Amino acid sequence: MTSSTSTAGQPGTTSTESPGPSQVELLIGGMTCASCAARVEKKLNRIDGVSATVNFATEKARVTYPPGVQVEDLIATVVKTGYTAEEPPPPQPRTEATEAAASTKSPESAGATGAAPAADPELSALRQRLIVSALLAVPVVLLSMVPALQFDNWQWLALTLAAPVVVWGGLPFHRAALTNARHGAATMDTLVSVGTLAAFGWSLWALFLGDAGMPGMHDEFRLTVSRMNAASTIYLEVAAGVVAFILLGRYLEARSKRRAGAALRALLELGAKDVSVLRDGREVRVPVASLAVGDRFVVRPGEKIATDGTVVEGASAVDASMLTGESVPVDVGVGSPVTGATVNAGGRLVVEATRVGSDTQLARMAKLVEDAQNGKAQVQRLADRISAVFVPVVLLIALGTLLTWLLAGGDVTASFTAAVAVLIIACPCALGLATPTALMVGTGRGAQLGILIKGPEVLESTRRVDTVVLDKTGTVTTGRMTLQEVYAAEGTDEKQLLRIAGALEHASEHPVARAIAAGAEGRVGPLPAAEHFENVPGRGVRGRVEGHEVSVGRLFDEVPEDVARARREAETSGRTAVVVGWDGVARGVVAVADAVKETSAQAVRELRELGLRPVLLTGDNRAVAEAVAGEVGIDAADVIAEVLPEDKVDAVRRLQAEGRTVAMVGDGVNDAAALATADLGLAMGTGTDAAIEAGDLTLVRGDLRVAADAIRLSRRTLGTIKGNLVWAFGYNVAALPLAAAGLLNPMIAGAAMAFSSVFVVTNSLRLRTFR
Repeated sequence: MTSSTSTAGQPGTTSTESPGPSQVELLIGGMTCASCAARVEKKLNRIDGVSATVNFATEKARVTYPPGVQVEDLIATVVKTGYTAEEPPPPQPRTEATEAAASTKSPESAGATGAAPAADPELSALRQRLIVSALLAVPVVLLSMVPALQFDNWQWLALTLAAPVVVWGGLPFHRAALTNARHGAATMDTLVSVGTLAAFGWSLWALFLGDAGMPGMHDEFRLTVSRMNAASTIYLEVAAGVVAFILLGRYLEARSKRRAGAALRALLELGAKDVSVLRDGREVRVPVASLAVGDRFVVRPGEKIATDGTVVEGASAVDASMLTGESVPVDVGVGSPVTGATVNAGGRLVVEATRVGSDTQLARMAKLVEDAQNGKAQVQRLADRISAVFVPVVLLIALGTLLTWLLAGGDVTASFTAAVAVLIIACPCALGLATPTALMVGTGRGAQLGILIKGPEVLESTRRVDTVVLDKTGTVTTGRMTLQEVYAAEGTDEKQLLRIAGALEHASEHPVARAIAAGAEGRVGPLPAAEHFENVPGRGVRGRVEGHEVSVGRLFDEVPEDVARARREAETSGRTAVVVGWDGVARGVVAVADAVKETSAQAVRELRELGLRPVLLTGDNRAVAEAVAGEVGIDAADVIAEVLPEDKVDAVRRLQAEGRTVAMVGDGVNDAAALATADLGLAMGTGTDAAIEAGDLTLVRGDLRVAADAIRLSRRTLGTIKGNLVWAFGYNVAALPLAAAGLLNPMIAGAAMAFSSVFVVTNSLRLRTFR
């Protein structure tokens, strides 16, 4: 859990502004259904200035509260409502003492602190209660359903077996129902407790005061309500069977919820637990928590990189698949940025920490995923409102069913059976689990694939989007100048041209020069040294290479026609063309450009397959923009070029004014405003913090294909949520009239209710297979 508070106006600051609202996450205990979450949320929101969201699936409350309210007040409110709440522990500040103490721990103990618990004690206790109850309930159900097994006085054995199931097995339901009753509330536990105790109490009356305890009594199982002698009818199989079925449903639900949150837990546990820090030339093994910005640490082959940083020594390949989903290792060297939790797959590296703790990319990813899982979509808020009033309404329906049957036919047994069936089948658990479980699995799967969904509201936007605006530089293209073409005049060797041009440009820091030098070195090998290098501002560079007086750029008075033609063709294609010559003669042209990413054309095809119209947006000139658009498959009519950074917002608004629902994909500071303006903002995780903050979806990998994957996953998650809600609503709408009409045996009703929740969670878990 995390908490954050506003620092404005706190002691130690000079601000005179009034303090802003604070936010805290509380872990809520004791919730058993969606109506519990709705009650806690309602009570918290009644406090002046408090805005709370309680999520049943994650069992957390996210609360924003004003300066006059304390966290203790929030916890007290939850406790008064009948549940428990825990305040998150304060962060431990880094001090020399704590670092020294931490450094004395062994790596094994340091690593153990971050490991997941071997078993969930609550899940284990629930499993134990389920196993015992099932072992006792099965003979009761068989004896009651199969007349051939009913020996003399079998009903007393059934009572002996059923009593522990109802009392001990159903204790969590009875205890919760009693707690809720003391607070004047009713939840799913109320329905289960009242229904099973009523069935058990009726059986006790019939056995001890009626005719059901007589030797030779026989019973048989019926799917529907039927008229019988009330004094000789027992419902032990209903009481024991319903408790066992609902315990089974709750166990499967709890286990599925745990699996649904597994992706986030795995993400949080990805990071290294300890690290070899350089102290006075020595390597000291310390916990990662003690790292500070500026520390230098060693990463050996096969080790995880402890935190975000910059390589200051060594070269290697880094496997970032656990963060980005990209399986190909990335080469890094001195000056390369590296991300915490990625794996050093090659040589020894020395890294200088640039971000630690909650500032790292891993921590920010986990925070985004957790925020998304704690949020609520609009459809979920509707479901919560229904759940809040559903249980009291069901109690009234059950009472009405009892009275109606009594008035209509006067048969006490049938009336009672129908009323119990209504109580048991009507649990709104499936309704409360429909949205959060799908959201947990969808966002968790997205994190595994390098897709971070900021919140449930984003899902609705992905369904409506019909146009996707793609920023060119850094999104469709690499954002780096690279050597594209080389033209050598007649009588000039192409390799010699490239070798001499690269040697001279190697002495320059200009982006075009660096692209030519890097391209030349890659194609012809090591370059000779340049002498007497001179930069001519705005025109080019000149110097001496291998005895030749070399010029690169616009430094020639006359250019042969074939060289001039090659330059024009390169510029028409959107390249930056540079003339190269020596000894006073222009001998060829080298062309550089911001290269299109290899995957961009496929990404545009995938976006079109999703029904989206791609639009290219750039500040470059139209010739360059149309050349890039043609390369990736975007129509020239859908190119918006020569746009100033501040005008990108206007371009998005113009498209929206045309009636389009716009998604924007970008990576730079100049894209942040447009990302925020668009109906759906997709920020490339390789870009700036400003762009990531403004986006609704963050694509950790710098691959445009992930944008299509993100939209597909969001739509699939939204579809799963809607499917779950249709099932949950439909189930209750169909089942309640059947139960009230006497067409469902209470035990069948209990089984159906339990498995409706299991169905919803299992349906959500299918998102784990998204590719």
